[in-house]
Amino acid sequence: MSKTLIYNARIVGAPSLTPLTPGWVLVEDDRIAALGAGDPADSMRTGADAIDAAGAMLLPGLIDSHVHFREPGLTHKGTIASESAAAVLGGVTSFIEMPNTVPATTDKAAFADKLERAKGTSAANYGFMLGAADGVMTALEDIDRQLGADLLPAVKLFMGTTTGGMAMPRPDQLDQMLSYCADSGIPVVVHAEDNAIIADNTAAAIARYGSAEAVPLSEHSSIRSAEACLSCARQAIDMALSSGARLHLAHVSTAAEAALLQGGTPEGKQITAETTPMYLDGEFCDPEKRTWRHKINPAVKSDAMELRRALADGLIDTIATDHAPHLPSEKGGGALKAASGAPSVQFALPVMLEYLAPETIVEKMAVNPAAIFGVMKRGKIEEGFYADLVLVEKCSRHIIADTDVASPCGWTPFKGHAVYNRVAFVWVNGKIAVANGSLTGTAAGQPLRFAHKQGKQNQ
Repeated sequence: MSKTLIYNARIVGAPSLTPLTPGWVLVEDDRIAALGAGDPADSMRTGADAIDAAGAMLLPGLIDSHVHFREPGLTHKGTIASESAAAVLGGVTSFIEMPNTVPATTDKAAFADKLERAKGTSAANYGFMLGAADGVMTALEDIDRQLGADLLPAVKLFMGTTTGGMAMPRPDQLDQMLSYCADSGIPVVVHAEDNAIIADNTAAAIARYGSAEAVPLSEHSSIRSAEACLSCARQAIDMALSSGARLHLAHVSTAAEAALLQGGTPEGKQITAETTPMYLDGEFCDPEKRTWRHKINPAVKSDAMELRRALADGLIDTIATDHAPHLPSEKGGGALKAASGAPSVQFALPVMLEYLAPETIVEKMAVNPAAIFGVMKRGKIEEGFYADLVLVEKCSRHIIADTDVASPCGWTPFKGHAVYNRVAFVWVNGKIAVANGSLTGTAAGQPLRFAHKQGKQNQ
């Protein structure tokens, strides 16, 4: 049996301890065996690898419930191995990946293929969403019977077009899927942007500038507008309320969308929501400071302060990165031609620690994702939970640079941001994935397991 004792840490994310309480955690093999405040008993050091945290913060491993790791089919941008390595460098020990790869994850074979690809190569724990397209009911039933429903975190429904997005199922299949998800408790995660509004805005922009190529990058947030987000979010909420399915609104980018939501903890909600660090970033509120690095879908708006308040009020439940690497050569071409998406999983934690309390980050990136998606035995520092742990220490002022980036794309939207915290150590299932800020090369990730609440949500 391997044993690790982490002591002299300020612990965040342990239900039994007040946040930032000085304390210790004992890990045995892949689980948290014990924890407590103050100093551990001398007997606990016997046979253990003892690590003095020297007052650094110890957090549960973060769960990023919205990433694009590009494998299969888009591996020139990134792979499960490369992007999971970037994830653990940022304190993310578990990820849930989206289905818009090539081929798209819309059937059992593609779903099983991703699980096999991640096995033995992923530095972080992994789960994969199923894309909602024609044939979705066959896919759901095949995964349930042949692989196990506890491997499926959610179904992703693209109500708005985006990079690699898939068409919605036909109305009859959509109704069947929603009923199935309502009965089984599987969440439906929605990309909500109104295609008709975006098309009208696009046509108007092309008319103003003379061609699609001439529409400048600065028009992106006007084309993929706040109105497009709000209109589709309303449609998605109506769909959930009428079907009884659990809805999770992805990448909420506007205060108006947040105003549609209710406060409280995820356990008491049928409709939950996510935002991203890029929408929360005060610097990106200024359109003059946005470049090709910040072109994502939905577009970055100017609502960062309002979205931070929505987080504090419990209207928005989770923060996920929507990590989506592209090569710099793919990001040229203006509002209509440049690829949408940005890699952000590596730096989200240190960047957000500059404006959010660590307990808020843990709530929105560990506790709540685990609750919404039913992630088993992760997201907290608690006896019996898997030993996914992150030690974050203070550092001298560091300016994030492209040369810091672990992903093959080689750039970050957070270039130029000053941070004063760094991820020093990371454990995944009790094994060290990051030591002294550097990768160890350990690929200890395991498939996540999900326990979904049964029964229609409107009953």
